[in-house]
Amino acid sequence: MDTTQVLDLLASHKNERGSKKWSDLGFDASGLSSFGIGLTQLRKLAKKIGRNRDLALALWNTSVYDAKVIALLIDEPTAISRAQVERQVEEVGVAQLSHVFSCCGASLATTAFVVDLADDWTTSKDALRRRCGYGLLSEVAKFEGKKAPDEEFFLLHIERIDRRISKEDGETQLSMANALMNVGKRSAKLNAAALKVAEAVGPIEFESPSGRCEPFDVAKHLESERLKRKLATEAHRAV
Repeated sequence: MDTTQVLDLLASHKNERGSKKWSDLGFDASGLSSFGIGLTQLRKLAKKIGRNRDLALALWNTSVYDAKVIALLIDEPTAISRAQVERQVEEVGVAQLSHVFSCCGASLATTAFVVDLADDWTTSKDALRRRCGYGLLSEVAKFEGKKAPDEEFFLLHIERIDRRISKEDGETQLSMANALMNVGKRSAKLNAAALKVAEAVGPIEFESPSGRCEPFDVAKHLESERLKRKLATEAHRAV
């Protein structure tokens, strides 16, 4: 597919309610238009289109939000450079772009340099980079085997979250909380450390474009009986 075909595909899936909400929330001021298509639908369309480096770069250069989301999802991880993402991160402060950029199965989270990038961005002076850095950390926390960093790496980030979370804006707090949750699911040791921080922070209140949501309670997730059984079983096997 080429850019015109993808834009035609997006137009055929336009969600009038979503498009109106885009305007009502003032996102038009960003210079981007939107077909109002939900993220779940966009991920399905991206899967249909498939990996395509040239198309991803072309779609990123459009002024259509939905096309930029597709671009982030279909880019080729082995071709993505650090210079590219340092440019792109400057443009992801609109709607859910920062979330898609760093999470949601986007290409960036599967690059060879993602661990170093997450480590760097979580300590950046730039708030948007920190938000994306914790999104990437959340993805890194799902890695297994040799691909995954050691426990000390994750413990360091739990300590950073503990020190910083109360000083961040709401969106970055949510990104940090999600990272804390996924890190705390890795092992009994990390669970205990993450749970201590989550209990001190408490449930995080937030709003989505559709309105106020139920507070995000990381401790509740880390204390689930299912997770406790899983971690206990893994600890027993490691003995």
